Amino acid sequence: MTRRQLLQRRYKLLGKNAPLFYDEPLTIVKGEDVWLTDDNGKRYLDVYNNVPNVGHCHPHVVSALSTQAAQLNIHTRYLHETILDYAEKLTATLDDTLSSIFFTCSGSEANEIALRIARNHSGQRGIICTNATYHGNTAAVNALATIFNDGKPAAPDVKAVEYPCRYHPPAGVAADALADYYADQVAEAIAEFVDEGIGFAGLLFCPIFANEGVPDVPDGYLQKVANYVRAAGGTLIFDEVQSAFGRTGAMWAHDIAAVTPDILTLGKPMGNGHPLAAAICRQDLCDEFRDTNMYFNTFGGNPVSCAVGLAVLEVIEQENLLENVKTVSQYLRQGLLDLQKQYNLIGDVRNSGLFFAVELVDDPHSKAPAVGVTRQIVNQMKERGVLISRIGKHDNILKLRPPISFSTQHADLLLDNLQQTIQQNAV
Repeated sequence: MTRRQLLQRRYKLLGKNAPLFYDEPLTIVKGEDVWLTDDNGKRYLDVYNNVPNVGHCHPHVVSALSTQAAQLNIHTRYLHETILDYAEKLTATLDDTLSSIFFTCSGSEANEIALRIARNHSGQRGIICTNATYHGNTAAVNALATIFNDGKPAAPDVKAVEYPCRYHPPAGVAADALADYYADQVAEAIAEFVDEGIGFAGLLFCPIFANEGVPDVPDGYLQKVANYVRAAGGTLIFDEVQSAFGRTGAMWAHDIAAVTPDILTLGKPMGNGHPLAAAICRQDLCDEFRDTNMYFNTFGGNPVSCAVGLAVLEVIEQENLLENVKTVSQYLRQGLLDLQKQYNLIGDVRNSGLFFAVELVDDPHSKAPAVGVTRQIVNQMKERGVLISRIGKHDNILKLRPPISFSTQHADLLLDNLQQTIQQNAV
């Protein structure tokens, strides 16, 4: 079947506006480590998908899935040792306060239950997010999808604050005052919730602000935010659906920020492509919620999912992937900085481990977003056999987020193709 025929079937069944990558969509038929193969046999270096975090179709993960699937797969209303083994191994990697787990199938569900726990704990409704974020697609978390709504929340019980950014600082604010400038907006939003009679329940941030473009965050900002939230009796929720499981070079992004949340939400790379996600919280929050709320997820945390999750943790450990991320990310960062010296199109290079944001601008002084060129480069890189994407409120930031098995040889291939593509678009 041709791609055109597939598109027509897709339009009819999924809707014409169901999102697809690239101007000319790909039909992918196979994945292996950092490579994807299309229906014509062409291989693509995957520098986008952090769902197969330890590599596409990793043999150890596939074996764990198939072995458990051949034995038993059922919901969590029966006792099963694998579910508990996984919960213990996973929480053992976290701060001792994060010890109770709610298994789900997606990051959206994990964030949904996190909001419910926060609101249950406080008896209040108000939630704070940033003005360029996304945390999922359920009704509750969709109200926080400010990146698709001109920076505005879609519900009266949600308030958006500016995301912290050194590259685009507000006029008149000194560099050493940026942390206070941004954090004070959180304090102001809390006060507004109280004045409006909505009350303050909690704050939901990604600790590396992934959807905001991985900004360079002013020192001390998250610590100040945490203090404001907790002083007001709110719950601090960190969404690590994109940033966890070694992505940053640490197992958890909040470890780098040196701030432990009250609730941590996980998804995407947790099951290396298998639908597995979770909200992990303090035991008192878990017990308090379960005392008054019935929560059950038919497929969340089933034995197959937990066997897969265990296998992912084992691969990260056995293949020393945290150290790999540290080594390769430093190498790739230097290569991107070298490109920045050559091309004014590259306004800024930012990263947290192997999550890179390369901001493209029309002019390095005005920092005006190079929106059209960014889209061209993403599509041209695809034609060259390298898959990347774009993010940010202007869609002018190249998003590089490969599996954490990515090597320096893969980085060289990426850099070589990116240089040729930028040269092709340089004015």
